[in-house]
Amino acid sequence: MSIILKKEMRLSALLLTYLFIGFAVMTLVPGYPILCGAFFITLGIFQSFQSAREANDIIYSALLPIAKKDVVKGKYQFVMLIELCSFIIMVVLTFVRMTVLKDSAVYRQNALMNANPFYLGMVLLIFGLFNVVFVGGFFRTAYKIGKPFITHIIVTFLVIFIAEALHHFPGLEVLNAFGFDHFVLQISLLIIGVLFYGVLTFLSYKKACADFEKIDL
Repeated sequence: MSIILKKEMRLSALLLTYLFIGFAVMTLVPGYPILCGAFFITLGIFQSFQSAREANDIIYSALLPIAKKDVVKGKYQFVMLIELCSFIIMVVLTFVRMTVLKDSAVYRQNALMNANPFYLGMVLLIFGLFNVVFVGGFFRTAYKIGKPFITHIIVTFLVIFIAEALHHFPGLEVLNAFGFDHFVLQISLLIIGVLFYGVLTFLSYKKACADFEKIDL
């Protein structure tokens, strides 16, 4: 674990951000758009960014004997750590729904998105877009967070709306598969989600480094 990541976890992060990882448990909630759990997790990360900004955390970090790109790297590593921890919980709970609870009436009669690999892929897409829209947007100024987060809210709920609507279209019912039905397709969609997350996060990080280098603190 890098020193800058330890600094982010111990000094910059709010306890609230760690508590918001618990929203991953929304994976088990029936009759509710479970992708909202991913949004609440990003909301927890936002709270840490807001607190750090008020404490002049960026200026403090920039005064440390490290390169400016390492300041960006520390923020991205922290964000990805929170996202990874949340995602692992979601994977475990999704597996529970795909096995032990796959025939439960409360899920079978649910008209909303089912917990399956497609759902996990969409979670990663939301996290990847958050890294681009909010985290990358923050580093354009290293101060303003309102506009990037409002944009993130709009983008995220548009993605949630589309994801919830897709399986209601003829021919796309397989997206809402239960258990291990259509497993090859479902895993393929999860892999696509992983790729989207990786590419979006990497490109966002590189641009954030370039943007932060131009800022005169």
